[in-house]
Amino acid sequence: MSRVGKMPVTVPQGVDVSIKADQISVKGTGGTLSVAASALVTVKQDAGKLTFAPANESREANAMRDRKSTRLNSS
Repeated sequence: MSRVGKMPVTVPQGVDVSIKADQISVKGTGGTLSVAASALVTVKQDAGKLTFAPANESREANAMRDRKSTRLNSS
């Protein structure tokens, strides 16, 4: 299991995050990033941080959590 996926993603000042059932959108000064949401991952926004949790204990859910977390953190 990856440690990177367990860490929350800090949302900088001036960046807007929109979490919908089918996509996660991040909008800032550099543009907009939209990532398709997955039923295998639960995304929560709290106190300027995004947290990702697998929806179940499957390997696929853990891998998807790591992938979504890394994708949004590297942008």
